Amino acid sequence: MSFTVIPAIDLRAGRVVRLKQGDYAQQTTYDVDPRSLARDYAQAGAEWLHLVDLDGARGGSLENLAVIEAIASDGMRIQAGGGVRSEADVQRLLDAGVSRVVLGSLAIRDPVMVEGWLASRGAQRFTLALDTLYRDGAWTLPSAGWTEAESATLDDLAPWYAECGAKHLLCTDIDRDGMLGGFNLDLYRYLATLVPSMAVQASGGVRSLDDIRAARDAGAQGVILGRALLEGRFTVKEALAC
Repeated sequence: MSFTVIPAIDLRAGRVVRLKQGDYAQQTTYDVDPRSLARDYAQAGAEWLHLVDLDGARGGSLENLAVIEAIASDGMRIQAGGGVRSEADVQRLLDAGVSRVVLGSLAIRDPVMVEGWLASRGAQRFTLALDTLYRDGAWTLPSAGWTEAESATLDDLAPWYAECGAKHLLCTDIDRDGMLGGFNLDLYRYLATLVPSMAVQASGGVRSLDDIRAARDAGAQGVILGRALLEGRFTVKEALAC
């Protein structure tokens, strides 16, 4: 599998934002148009873009679909999610031009339904987002924009989805998200052993080009880059050259 650098744009009320550790009360808003930012990333050489509808993730509906559709119309390959709660939502994102639908809360709460979609629509059309917190000796899986606790763990679901044929797994260590403290490399080494058949995307905490190289060496097949790009710690071109 090739290594993929994926810039991320988090959307709230149509604007580019970042949250600290997923906390909606700790939001930074960036004075940039999301479509223009996506074009900049594409012109710099990025082939994929990761879009998150934060309003949808918390509220359960695709609040920023128009923005996602506008960005997709420019021709960049997009994986997008946040607020997907039904097959109709999956279809709306695909109709909007999204290449891969990101399933987070639903992948945790209703894995049997998601298994059916993997079989009927093709595993390449989905990225499973099993974002995680290490608590009480287990990798827990909060849902609903990381605001609600669930009983399933990463060790329960990641291997199960691998057996179902899932191809893409996005995993964020929530404690590190937006903190610029570096990736949790131990987590990605563990996932490389736990689900070797899945292309794992590392997310949460990247601060330098060395972090990108370290994630690749730890077994990740891709990296999601958000705040570090927005704050100019390095460029997309520099990340692609790693």
